[in-house]
Amino acid sequence: MFSKTAIVICSSLFLLFSNKSFSHGNLIKGQVSDSTTNAALPGATVFLGNSQVVTTDQLGNFRFDGLEDGSYLLRITFIGYQTVNLNVSISDDTVVSLNIALRPSSLHLDEIVVSGNASAELMMTSINRIDLQLGLLKSSQDVLRMVPGLFTAQHAGGGKAEQIFLRGFDIDHGTDITLTVDGMPVNMVSHAHGQGYADLHFVTPELIDYVDFNKGPYYARIGDFNTAGYANFHTRKYLDNSLIKLEAGRFDTYRALTMLDLLGKRKPNQSAYIVGDYTYTNGPFESPQYFNRINLFGKFHRQISDNKLLSVSASLFKSGWDASGQIPERAVSSGMISRFGAIDDTEGGYTGRRNINTSLTTFFEDGSSLENQLYLSNYDFELYSNFTYFLDDSVSGDQIRQKENRYIHGYNATYHRDISLFRKSHKTESGIGFRYDDINGNELSRVRARHEFLEPIKFGDINQINAYAFTDLSLNISNALSINAGVRFDAITFQHVDKLATYQRNETTAMRISPKLNFFYRLNSNFQLYLKNGIGFHSNDARAAVQKEPLSVLPRAYGTDLGFYGKPVKNLLLNAALWQLRLDQEFVYVGDEGVVEAGGRTQRYGVDVSLRYQPLTWLFIDLDANYSHARSIDEADGLNYIPLAPQFTSAGGSTVRLPGGFSMALRYRFIDDRPANEDNSITAHGYFLLDGSITYERKHYQLSLTGTNLLNRDWNEAQFATETRLATETVSTTDLCFTPGDPIFIKVGVAFLF
Repeated sequence: MFSKTAIVICSSLFLLFSNKSFSHGNLIKGQVSDSTTNAALPGATVFLGNSQVVTTDQLGNFRFDGLEDGSYLLRITFIGYQTVNLNVSISDDTVVSLNIALRPSSLHLDEIVVSGNASAELMMTSINRIDLQLGLLKSSQDVLRMVPGLFTAQHAGGGKAEQIFLRGFDIDHGTDITLTVDGMPVNMVSHAHGQGYADLHFVTPELIDYVDFNKGPYYARIGDFNTAGYANFHTRKYLDNSLIKLEAGRFDTYRALTMLDLLGKRKPNQSAYIVGDYTYTNGPFESPQYFNRINLFGKFHRQISDNKLLSVSASLFKSGWDASGQIPERAVSSGMISRFGAIDDTEGGYTGRRNINTSLTTFFEDGSSLENQLYLSNYDFELYSNFTYFLDDSVSGDQIRQKENRYIHGYNATYHRDISLFRKSHKTESGIGFRYDDINGNELSRVRARHEFLEPIKFGDINQINAYAFTDLSLNISNALSINAGVRFDAITFQHVDKLATYQRNETTAMRISPKLNFFYRLNSNFQLYLKNGIGFHSNDARAAVQKEPLSVLPRAYGTDLGFYGKPVKNLLLNAALWQLRLDQEFVYVGDEGVVEAGGRTQRYGVDVSLRYQPLTWLFIDLDANYSHARSIDEADGLNYIPLAPQFTSAGGSTVRLPGGFSMALRYRFIDDRPANEDNSITAHGYFLLDGSITYERKHYQLSLTGTNLLNRDWNEAQFATETRLATETVSTTDLCFTPGDPIFIKVGVAFLF
């Protein structure tokens, strides 16, 4: 299926930096652990004076090789732990081995250090760890919004994947952002509802340990869907406590969560736990949603030998719901229905996912490591929608059914190695892998009131294979300058069998080489500049790809970021960037209609700002502000707006953590008005929302009170410019159709810890 040339490229890239380092000198190595549990601390940052910085691996190990004789100051930091400083003297090819135990402490932003290439890339993850420590993650709807500048909208009763907005993109449900959980893909290629469909509802929020995220196509290890950015959600290796949590809120909303540590007393580098999570709500709509969702998750993590680490997880997700769908503004303004009424209240759906994810990491004596990951997912989906009401069928209505079942098989192998060259330590990372999607019964049909089948529109099977390889090298040129260079190779084969056209089979293969080149320059110990450059590709659906002309199967995306990380004062963390992104083509497969929607070249640019500030030991302030300008290049001015592309968004708030177990948070979300169609004649309305929470925590229990939309604003969550016709109308109208956002919502909770 792939050429011999492609196989040679993959193999060569994987082996590129696997040779032995040829530098000699002193060696400082060690392991970082938690002083109270003896558990390893992966991701801790270790600074060697002002010249080098590394992060600990999954066993908490770090290594500085090829060092000159002399005395060095080691600084070991990790968010939520006290910083440790050590003086180490070395000479005559000395090998120094250290065991460093960090003591847990309250969060202090003044302990975060900005220095070196590795630290620069970790700053976004540091921002995320700060947010998690502050307890800003309150529900499954907050999971995606942990990425600064990312906004979401739900418009199908809570069971459908959220619509995503980021960096001037209406990403739909995931076309231009790569989402993974523990390295396992979330995005569904060639999905019944549309390319990239990314449903994160199988993730229980309390299980998230941290999120590795960044924006733009600048990372060799990230491939398909990575244009606007990526986010990899990491689940916990250990549970701090077993717990039972019960929550209840308005609109018949109930939730029960159980998290059980199966090993009782935690053992170093070994854990096992299971989690059960059930949610039910009727929502604020006049027609009850009967929404229910169940998540089961189990994870086993163990160091099975001195140099091998095994992780195995399994999960089950199932959800069902009714929905009122989106409604036209004219129906509400005329008094025909209320904001929470419906034109067709028989919408809704069912979805489920079952996952097995395993990884085995081997650590070698020279400090290198090899991770082998294997995953399998089985997924089913059935969605009933009606976006145009009676436009095409004045008698039965325009309700559609989208349905599929798929298996996802995947494998990743990633090799990490620090090499010593010219008395400096440099990082290499190389990998190969594949993903195979076997999609059966990918269906788009016309139905009536969910239960009566009328006729098929599209029906077929899809096989899609993505084989890839990458290599990445981070060079410390001097104490101030670091360069990161990488290249990625992707080969994707698309195969579609049209079961409505005498089983007509269409197939095509596309390949893409994506280079990356990033520069990091440290002005001083508190400020670092960066310039990121990369080429990626806009992901395409198999049903569009096999049509080929005039479609470019994998059109390129060209990105640049110029920005800085800084600490103007010791307790203020700041990130700002100017960015631009240009796409050669932006064709989209419209799953609701079964057609390819034309889209030519596009240009986006903007400014991102993120701030985390701790003016007092008990007070934290956070702010994200994002401006973007998005236009189609090939259309005339005034007709070149990209529908629903966000222009200005901002989110932030303040958190208070008082002695005695009290914490309080007040947060806002703001999105400005934006064009809903190409000529900006219809406007998608912006909104400002205020949310808050109060938590009281003791050793064995926790009480919580959460409120959203505290100002009780009328706001539109999802909105589209759509041509529709109501049953009482003789002609169609194109106007704004929307799903109303929730009114004020109050939820109380109690958790028992043991």
